Amino acid sequence: MSEEKKASAEVSKADVAKVEAEGGRIVFADEVVATIASLAVADVDGVATLTGGMVEGISEMLGKKNMTKGIKVEVGQEEAAIDVSVSIKFGYKIKEVCEKIQAAVKSSVETMTGLRVVEVNVFVQSVVFEAGEGNSRAPKKEKEKPKEKEAQPVTAEIVEPEPPRVK
Repeated sequence: MSEEKKASAEVSKADVAKVEAEGGRIVFADEVVATIASLAVADVDGVATLTGGMVEGISEMLGKKNMTKGIKVEVGQEEAAIDVSVSIKFGYKIKEVCEKIQAAVKSSVETMTGLRVVEVNVFVQSVVFEAGEGNSRAPKKEKEKPKEKEAQPVTAEIVEPEPPRVK
């Protein structure tokens, strides 16, 4: 029995490829890879939600919950390309959150499926404010300030416009 284990452990990589080829092929549905990606995105800190398009929004209103909302996948025989649309929580550095999304999705999909992920494109659709962060659009009522006895002079500073920051 132990001799069989040793013999199977000594099988070369070329032999393994032959065994896999003789045993058939493994095909992953796009939805499987999209589900893995959505679970990976959900674990990234700073992501508010996955955001989908109009069709996904309508189907959700009709009562269908779509776990892969906001994720589009192209799966080949050996590679996968993934597009992720997200809303980011206010206060997080968007670039850092997107880089974490890319790393998490790539790692999860490659580990679970063995496919090589060639690209993970992240599309930031919006920034979401928490309930206590002033996301209401109604004007806030200001507290009444006590009236000052003397009017303070207002000085105007001349501010030169900043050069554009876009490179």
